[in-house]
Amino acid sequence: MIIALAQTNPVVGDIAGNCRQIGERIKRAKEMGAELVVFPELSVPGYPPQDLLRKAGFVQDNVCAVERLAEVTAGGPAALVGFVQPNPSAVGRTLWNATALLRNGRLDGRFHKSLLPTYDVFDELRYFEPAESAGSFQIDINGQSHRVGVTICEDLWNNAKLFQRRLYHRDPMDELARTGVDLVVNLSASPFTVGKQAIREQLLGGHASAKSVPLVCVNQVGGNDDLLFDGASCVFDGSGKLIARARAFDEDLLIIDLDNPAAARVEPYPDQIASVWQGLVMGTHDYVDKCGFGDVVVGLSGGVDSAVTAAIATEALGCRRVHGIAMPSRYSSEHSIEDAQALAVNLGIDFRTISIREIHETFERQLAPVFEGRSPDTAEENIQARTRGSILMALSNKFGWLLLSTGNKSELAVGYCTLYGDMCGGLAVISDVPKTMVYELAHVANARAGKEVIPRSTLTKAPSAELRPDQHDQQSLPPYDVLDAILHQYVEQDKSAAEIIAAGLEPALVHDVINRVDRNEYKRKQAATGLKVTSRAFGFGRRMPIAARFG
Repeated sequence: MIIALAQTNPVVGDIAGNCRQIGERIKRAKEMGAELVVFPELSVPGYPPQDLLRKAGFVQDNVCAVERLAEVTAGGPAALVGFVQPNPSAVGRTLWNATALLRNGRLDGRFHKSLLPTYDVFDELRYFEPAESAGSFQIDINGQSHRVGVTICEDLWNNAKLFQRRLYHRDPMDELARTGVDLVVNLSASPFTVGKQAIREQLLGGHASAKSVPLVCVNQVGGNDDLLFDGASCVFDGSGKLIARARAFDEDLLIIDLDNPAAARVEPYPDQIASVWQGLVMGTHDYVDKCGFGDVVVGLSGGVDSAVTAAIATEALGCRRVHGIAMPSRYSSEHSIEDAQALAVNLGIDFRTISIREIHETFERQLAPVFEGRSPDTAEENIQARTRGSILMALSNKFGWLLLSTGNKSELAVGYCTLYGDMCGGLAVISDVPKTMVYELAHVANARAGKEVIPRSTLTKAPSAELRPDQHDQQSLPPYDVLDAILHQYVEQDKSAAEIIAAGLEPALVHDVINRVDRNEYKRKQAATGLKVTSRAFGFGRRMPIAARFG
């Protein structure tokens, strides 16, 4: 059997556009000799559609689109596409997360997702009714009949050998194996996090070898809001061996002849830090373009965070669509201004300087009578950050540029950021990137360019917000390698203070960092949408109360 893995990048809600893309892939797959084309989960409406599913017109449009799309399969090949199917029953949720079997010009079968995730960024039980059993269909190729089992993403994520505690009482793979399927296909929209592909392939290969059946998994690619999908669709033979893999972070149409697997492509998957870079570039590009923005603007401080953000934006959009703005105050060092300008020249982006010195001094004069008797503190420092935020937002409003905020995960975790200041923006590109990883990404940027794009001085000088004389981050924060170690355990692994201290970290420091994380939840709730690259980002997948007392 010749199968086409159609790894597409849908726009959520653009049903007509997504179906055009699907139709074109089916036609291309036919030209390449495919007998079955498999698309990602919910490929017609786009994933995740969230509360668009509450709109009856949206659901009906997606159903009608699938029925029209079936016409493309007249004369072959058959296709499996993801869509939303209404549930006519008076009991249960009103929709199914479904797969349509299109062949011979008609909608010939429907299959429903069995396991509905409700953890991290997933909330599928909010909308969908689970299938009662896994389904399959028969396809005849050259006079030979094949039984194909159909699963949807999470249906495979219940492997007893891989997970100590399983979330579900059913295993759709066991159900399919008992029916004697010859092949299992999986339509997936599995978001990227660093290191996840290795787990995916271990999971999928394990299923294939345990059931002695080939397995085809087609994963969505592209960025939709905060979620990044890395593609890397793959095929395993009945022994669990990887025999084909599509490109990562890019659309692809991968053809594999299961009777001649040696001829299939096995594209490389990038290493961990390279995968983060590619994910952020893809996510930035898709967020900007899918939201209809033309250009972006970045405040350039001469520091590593803004430098990495600008470099990502430049690779994602091209230098003509990126504008860098330096906004020196009386505390800005000369080398910071020089580093910002050097970065802009190296990237080839538009660069402008707008001094905030006079604006800051005017604020101080106007507030002096009200502040009388109080020593200068963070209030005066934050005026500078908010002035910069106001300038950048003014440029965004005037020219329609999307403002990219530049704060990293370490700062956002402990509140080392200013509301309505450096937190201003429409997209927080590196908000899920710990500070130590930001430096790694800077080296990736230079390596990809084959030259020093981000100046060496930016990478070697002590990090500083430069909001007061001789300020350095480590006057307020522990060394970033120590801070990130604590944050990884507390935020991403949900470890207690006692557990973190037992790992060898200083007790007072651990308690201080944890208190800062908890105190600053209110700031993060007001932050811009951030691109998710770790297992636990500050976003929809981490739902902490603000008015709370625990610990």
